Amino acid sequence: MDLERLAQQAFQLFPAQTGDGPQVIRPLPGLRLLRHHRPTAFEASIYEPVICLIVAGRKETTFGGRTFGMSAGHCLLISHDLPVRSRITRAPYLSMLLDVDLGLLRSVHAEVGDAAPRGEDARALEVHQAAPPLVEALHRFLTVATSPVDARVLGPAIVRELHYRLLMAPFGGMLRGLIRHDSQASAITRAIAHIRRDFREPITIPVLAREVGMSAPSFHKHFKAVTASTPLQYQKELRLLEARRLLRAGEASVSAAAFGVGYESPHQFSREYARKFGVPPSKDLARVQGADPR
Repeated sequence: MDLERLAQQAFQLFPAQTGDGPQVIRPLPGLRLLRHHRPTAFEASIYEPVICLIVAGRKETTFGGRTFGMSAGHCLLISHDLPVRSRITRAPYLSMLLDVDLGLLRSVHAEVGDAAPRGEDARALEVHQAAPPLVEALHRFLTVATSPVDARVLGPAIVRELHYRLLMAPFGGMLRGLIRHDSQASAITRAIAHIRRDFREPITIPVLAREVGMSAPSFHKHFKAVTASTPLQYQKELRLLEARRLLRAGEASVSAAAFGVGYESPHQFSREYARKFGVPPSKDLARVQGADPR
């Protein structure tokens, strides 16, 4: 599949825009198109399980001390909710993002059985050159977006094919691990869901480890192997990201944001916020209010 033709087709789905900010559209359930008109600075965020095909431009993603450079034709696969930093380095930038459905993966695996690859190292974030069958399937999925009837009748079959392609891909090892309810990958998924749901509350590692069926040392080891952070660091990431959202939306003062995400000390919050984002929280709030941050 010609990526230039795919990019042209995708760009045509975006509405006209007068500014140069990012655009996100959802032409089909589970599918997003992301467009940037200019390069960006690094931004911290949590990436949820997704397959991302870079269609145009270039992007850098940093995770676990490694930086992955991606350009047109590269495919990013994420199996867990991961804290990452990313930036657009070449624009115009366009990517297609398909949500990974674990239930659908299990259904497909039931048919694939022992034919699925085995034995390779499994990582929660992988970057590879996209195989032609995967790109072709993504193109066909995007094509049905122009017809509601095609989307309703043909779309589910293409989504199933896409999950089959991911399941059978050499870099799909972590996804294959997630299929088993008793796997370590699956246990870490449950732990992440618990932390994300209750990120404002204190974490007791032995209790959380017991809830997901692991010993505390094993849990700590495998959690860090998947997320490149400890459970407490992961929780801090969630708290700071939510606080930044509140401040940038003008929904809370610095103290209210600190207490609202679970901090007991606004001073500690301000220190960790500045260390994470490079600016104190008062400055982010002042930008929204149009005031002098001093």
